[in-house]
Amino acid sequence: MPQQSPPPTVIFWHRTDLRLHDNPALQAALSLNPSTFIPIFTWDPHYAYRVRVGPNRWRFLLECQDDLSQSYHKLNPKQKLWVIREAPQTVFPKLFESWGATHLVFESDTDGYARERDETVMKLAKEAGVEVIVKSGRTLFDSDEVVKHNKGEPTMSIHQVEKAVEQINNGVPDRPVDAPESVPDPLGEEEMRALSGVDHEVPDQEDDLNAAHRTKHNDNQYKNIAGPNGDFSIPTLNELSIDPSQATSPHHGGESIALEMLRTYLQQNEDFVATFEKPKTSPAAFHPQATTLLSPHLHFGSLSVRKFWHDVQDTLQQRESAHKPTSDIPTNLPGQLLFREMFFAAQAALGPVYAQARGNKIARFIPWHLQSNHDEETGLVERKYTIDDEQAEVWFRRWKEGRTGFPWIDALMRQLKYEGWIHHLGRHSVACFLTRGGCYVHWERGAEVFEEWLVDHETASNVGNWMWLSCTAFFTQFYRCYSPVAFGKKWDPEGLFVRYYVPELKHYDKKYIYEPWKAPVEDQKRWECRVTGDGMVEKDEETGLTTYPEPMFDFDERRQTCIAQMKEAYGVHLMGDDEKVMDGSWKEVFGYEVKDGRVVDETNERVDGDGGDDEGGQKRGREVGDQSGDDGDGGHTSKKKK
Repeated sequence: MPQQSPPPTVIFWHRTDLRLHDNPALQAALSLNPSTFIPIFTWDPHYAYRVRVGPNRWRFLLECQDDLSQSYHKLNPKQKLWVIREAPQTVFPKLFESWGATHLVFESDTDGYARERDETVMKLAKEAGVEVIVKSGRTLFDSDEVVKHNKGEPTMSIHQVEKAVEQINNGVPDRPVDAPESVPDPLGEEEMRALSGVDHEVPDQEDDLNAAHRTKHNDNQYKNIAGPNGDFSIPTLNELSIDPSQATSPHHGGESIALEMLRTYLQQNEDFVATFEKPKTSPAAFHPQATTLLSPHLHFGSLSVRKFWHDVQDTLQQRESAHKPTSDIPTNLPGQLLFREMFFAAQAALGPVYAQARGNKIARFIPWHLQSNHDEETGLVERKYTIDDEQAEVWFRRWKEGRTGFPWIDALMRQLKYEGWIHHLGRHSVACFLTRGGCYVHWERGAEVFEEWLVDHETASNVGNWMWLSCTAFFTQFYRCYSPVAFGKKWDPEGLFVRYYVPELKHYDKKYIYEPWKAPVEDQKRWECRVTGDGMVEKDEETGLTTYPEPMFDFDERRQTCIAQMKEAYGVHLMGDDEKVMDGSWKEVFGYEVKDGRVVDETNERVDGDGGDDEGGQKRGREVGDQSGDDGDGGHTSKKKK
């Protein structure tokens, strides 16, 4: 009689799939009928130190992990999410040996670093005799399959995506799978805790991209492979040396929250869901916002994108059967999810260079200010960039800190920093302003700021949208610019959005709320805010009143300058992988002059209006909300009122 194999011991590796519902990889893991099942999350130093993450997104992640851990515990009192405090590239051999694993199961990823990491882990598993199972679940369709059906090329339009997915299940995503009703036990407590006794590789904390958010340099997140108490606990913000009060976003993470949000939209806002057209939603709406705000849940996987798609599609079909109005692709909710598919497939096709201009064959090369530095060996973007022009650096810093002197832009940037989210048309406004519609600063600088502050940041969509808005890829109508005055007025003529996020202007008449520099000085005094300076000084020395900065440039002049420069760059027609871009000779082509030459780090430095440095980058003392076709290029100038 043949000897039977022992029941499997399965390690299930959660990453951006922090949920139980519709989790194809989890379903595959449980279908093995394991005797031992260990759902883990590896606390990867790459994301802790080498990826920009602000306090709001850290908290959102921890909330997602905590919610998932509680869900596991409800299914089995012995279970939870087991967090391992070491890099996956070094810790998995220890897990395989210590826990006697037979299988490793996880969801696939398209991110450049993630692909390399997964290849390393799969090689380690093969060496250890551990079978690996990988399933797609982060997107509606397997991104590699989409690329395959797009002739191996990056998807550059919704039409290409639709055409490619027609060859995958006739363009219909697989139906969601049910959440499990039970899960097997992990190993015994002593066997699980035995891992604490193995050699632990503590990561190097130097060159920490997130140091500016930490209260001290040496944090506690890697003191023990199983956490400070040896119980595989979910980290706390304090363990990350992040003051919890820095996490100011009203948006919270977790599968239970995501499912309740989706349920509420479908049951109580049927008309909104069925007739949703993204370009018609207001970027000035807040508390509540004008869109679903489910994007961070899609990023962390606390909501299945397939469930989102099918639940909305079911609603649309019911409405159509009842002859009620519905909206269509690409502006409706399913259409917005297809844009996400487009960016993920483009990322899958290109690899790490997707996230940068240099070496990226789909990115038109523009000689922006503040070009990135690149690693000599890999050719990939480093954390530093070179200042070619001091004025551009000042503009960039003022943009990031919400002190441009244009209230619409400043309100959006302050909302982004404090809440971790802004409406997509708000993202359009600030991205256009920084790049082709004002500052002419490299889109990579803006993408880095969004990476740091957005709770819904994912590289595929963030980079794709920045390339789109800078007219580097996906979109070419560079002459259409968002006015920092007219566009805000269009959506919010009373200026309620500005008054909330730029409270120093709360008393201003609506006539001047978007152009406060035009208000007579006597009115400025009466409204208790002087328009003066660059925003570095909170109180006016002469009057003692609160200040708001003067506009940092004349928008009409800058717009015309940018359009002329874009026209020249389009005429030269260099792409990111052109030889002249790769060897740096593009500087001669464009007559690009480096007037400054400082090499700086975007995350930990602040520049004042005179170009000087102020380490630490603390915001001025006011808090947001303190109660103490037509792109709106309306030709409004920013001349100061004398």
